[in-house]
Amino acid sequence: MDNSYWLKQSNAEPLFPDLIWSRPESKQAAGKLLIIGGNAHGFSAPAEAYVIAGKSGIGSTRVVMPNALKKLTGALLENVEYTASTLSGSFSKLALDDLLANAAWSDGVLFAGDLGKNSETAITIEKFINKYSGQVTFTKDATDYCLTDAMAVMARPETLLIMTIAQLQKLFIATKQITAISYDMNILNLTAALNVIGEKYPATIIVKHQGQLLVSGQGFVSSTRTDLDNEDAWRLQTGTKAAVWWLQNPTKSFEAITTSLLDT
Repeated sequence: MDNSYWLKQSNAEPLFPDLIWSRPESKQAAGKLLIIGGNAHGFSAPAEAYVIAGKSGIGSTRVVMPNALKKLTGALLENVEYTASTLSGSFSKLALDDLLANAAWSDGVLFAGDLGKNSETAITIEKFINKYSGQVTFTKDATDYCLTDAMAVMARPETLLIMTIAQLQKLFIATKQITAISYDMNILNLTAALNVIGEKYPATIIVKHQGQLLVSGQGFVSSTRTDLDNEDAWRLQTGTKAAVWWLQNPTKSFEAITTSLLDT
């Protein structure tokens, strides 16, 4: 089997070392990241993403949350803007213009999660995806919203999905892939399946399996070992760092996203 598309990375041997040594030296050159997330019942994902992005070397960060959280977070977080929320405290359809306006300020957008389950929020995110052409990263439950119209999301350039195996299963079914994803499949078969979908669609995927983080994009799959076990932790950390490195290297998406996995 020809698996020349599979590139293996380690801390001792980064696949793209030049990206590590050419990181921006000033905040002005380090990019602007917009973080979107939260609902009336939780906001830890956007709050933690804000901290992780800062440690990962972002230049400027802005967070947008539903205004149902304003009384809870007003004095806790910096650089937060609030927008229209549903009666249940999630993003409403009236939030779309605010989200797009803030996205226009940024170099990249991260849907960090804690969005809750809400049909109006789903419509808002779908319209955002259709109207915004820049870099967008989805992680945690934000990724679930992308599975409703998976083919359209995967066909969208400038898209990164951080996925669990369960989410990847749903994606493969929704996009009518031949290979069935399972929890016990070996890495070789999984990388082959990821390569097939990566050659078919322009979106990039990161999935964790058997202690490795796999990146699929641009006809390649990279693998990097990880010690992160907690599901929420690995998805949020991985997604945030990938979003930062990607916006700082916009013409080298696969290389930047793969290298971000070594950011400790």
